[in-house]
Amino acid sequence: MFTGIVEELGTVTALETAADSARLTVHGPVVTSDARHGDSIAVNGVCLTVTSVADDAFTADVMAETLARSSLGALAPGHRVNLERAMAASARFGGHVVQGHVDGTATITAREPGERWEVVRLSLPAALTPYLVEKGSITVDGVSLTVVDVTDDGFSVSLVPTTLGLTTLGTKGVGDPVNLEVDVLAKYVERLLATRFSQEAPR
Repeated sequence: MFTGIVEELGTVTALETAADSARLTVHGPVVTSDARHGDSIAVNGVCLTVTSVADDAFTADVMAETLARSSLGALAPGHRVNLERAMAASARFGGHVVQGHVDGTATITAREPGERWEVVRLSLPAALTPYLVEKGSITVDGVSLTVVDVTDDGFSVSLVPTTLGLTTLGTKGVGDPVNLEVDVLAKYVERLLATRFSQEAPR
């Protein structure tokens, strides 16, 4: 499990693609300082399993489902990525419950700069619209954010100086893709209610 609090900006050093998978290598001295084979690290919000660690970099395999659901397949050497290690049981819970299971991608449609912050508007896949609520939680490229408002085809978030300076969201422009993970609690509530209503429906 993650919290959506990015620990460092890593740099992609290699992306080897195959017919239905890829192998990604990322340089990140903070997240690799205690990383071992089998550990989980979120890359732009996608939970990946470490297969090897060397020279302050880690390598992970990316399966076809992940490539289809996320923007990881569009990465290339030199791209910066948001990195977060799995949450330790003794750590503070700074963001919200993040699984690293991306639900889909969105596109940045507008950026409105303020004096020290920015409002960023993003597109929203229709299938994810029911899971977003005003002032609810959303994970964008692995960053835990609060939803400012929601429309039928988009939503907006406000980025404080720390987020602008320490994550990729500070440099991404209009048209750039981002990974989205909606609040898992909303998905469980939907599933439970659907099951309950189907059981209670008259036959």
